[in-house]
Amino acid sequence: MHRHFEGLDENFRFLILEVQNQIKATIEFLLAPTPGTYDKIINKDDYIDNLKNVIENTCFTTLSQTKLSPEQMKYLRAVHVISINLERIGDYCVNIAKQMGYLSSPRFLENFDYRESFLKIHQTVNDLLPTLHKANLSGALAICRMEAELDAMYKGNFDKIMIHLRIGRNVEDHITSLFIIRYLERIGDSLLNIGEALLFVIIGERIKIQQFQALQRNLTKSGLQGEVTDVDFQGIWGSRSGCRIARVEGKNAPQARDSIFKEGNLRKIRQEKVNLECWNEIFPGLVPRVFSYQEEGENASLLTEFLAGCTLDEAIFNPDEEILENALFIFEQTLQHIWEQTLNRYELPTNMMRQVGDRMSSILQVHPELMRPHLGIGRLDIPSAGELIKGCMDIETRYPAPFSVFIHGDFNINNVIYNHQNQKVYFIDLHRSQHADYVQDVSVFLVSNFRLPAFDPLSRGRINQTIASFYAFAKSFARAHDDPSFDIRLGLGVARSLYTSTRFELNRSFAHDMYNRGLFLMERLTEKSPEELARFSFPLEILNY
Repeated sequence: MHRHFEGLDENFRFLILEVQNQIKATIEFLLAPTPGTYDKIINKDDYIDNLKNVIENTCFTTLSQTKLSPEQMKYLRAVHVISINLERIGDYCVNIAKQMGYLSSPRFLENFDYRESFLKIHQTVNDLLPTLHKANLSGALAICRMEAELDAMYKGNFDKIMIHLRIGRNVEDHITSLFIIRYLERIGDSLLNIGEALLFVIIGERIKIQQFQALQRNLTKSGLQGEVTDVDFQGIWGSRSGCRIARVEGKNAPQARDSIFKEGNLRKIRQEKVNLECWNEIFPGLVPRVFSYQEEGENASLLTEFLAGCTLDEAIFNPDEEILENALFIFEQTLQHIWEQTLNRYELPTNMMRQVGDRMSSILQVHPELMRPHLGIGRLDIPSAGELIKGCMDIETRYPAPFSVFIHGDFNINNVIYNHQNQKVYFIDLHRSQHADYVQDVSVFLVSNFRLPAFDPLSRGRINQTIASFYAFAKSFARAHDDPSFDIRLGLGVARSLYTSTRFELNRSFAHDMYNRGLFLMERLTEKSPEELARFSFPLEILNY
């Protein structure tokens, strides 16, 4: 792919990967239906929708604010059309999975030839990126022709179903099967649109309605005056969780309070509401207040207080050094107060390293090479990545957290807001908050700093300053509260975060750097005897880039 627009291209590649995943999961579900595979298909739909909308916003923003060449404008328009149709293919996969519940037996679908259609669809989506990258005219034509091939397959199955319907045999199952193969035919229509968009590039020649309705209900319930048309509704974050997040501002009522509208998976939004209320009960003013909450089917929406300020990563890049120093001081003092107020003195098992295994399929989808096999050089035995992970899991079982605190749960640096005028910090995105090991938050925060996409010496110096300050603060807290295994658990947590973060990084060099640092930490931990491990000191230099 030509690197016209770096951020846009990255989201576009992720969208293609996720739709490939959705197609593969749907094939697996039809062949062997399980609740786990069904949930995977349903839950992934929001993430695909969100990626499409982020791409759409980037396309229109770039078109309106940047002077572009005709070729760049064509490229943007094509990416926009392709993204819309990829999202539709994802939706059709969800619909197919839902239809399976109406069959008397999942095996009934074996009466029809659907596997070849799915295989062709998966291969066509797989060919999309190379075709765009190489401006391959024959590849684009092949994608266009796939619509006719899928139509022919649909016609054969349709004729077979109609014969059975005419004699009244298994009517309900045959109608359900017709719906399923009809969705395959509609995927062909989307592939035709994608192929035509590719041809446009090569030869030259939306918020959802239910989200508007959910916003209106939340505005009414919260007591805010006016209709949806009376407010500015602007998406402000792209989220890997699949939730849609936007800032809502009154256009005709400047005195009206600004708010944040969030809509997505029912379980996640409901849990965030519960956690926000819990945080506000323990520490009023630290997190946004909940103005209103609505549930609608499998989704929910939330209207919360807008908290003014900048994210902590923005403070790092602010040229005024006093802002960063103040932000870190207030942040650390606030966190110490939270930890001390919520500390429960009982041992707590942790499962940070298990999360590496849980995310391994996503890691290997983006970077298939990030799973080192068992190696040997002469007498030197080099354990595989899987062996290191298992060894670290064994270590983790021997070193439970000596106490728990109420943690953020997704403690990335951009989930902390700093208000310089009020000299306060706030937390956002709290659906994972729980009583757990504070080292989990510490490790996530440190690695989120390391991952910041800035590589000039001045910026990296300020990032390293933030990492060193926060580590010293957390280490001091561990000493003061009798936590002798802090460094061991931090090593495990940082190794876990470095390894799992590679699935979000398409820069191959940087992803490999994180992977190798994670392996280095795991090797340091697993090679030590129990006596040596008890004296383990976290090597902070591993987070200097």
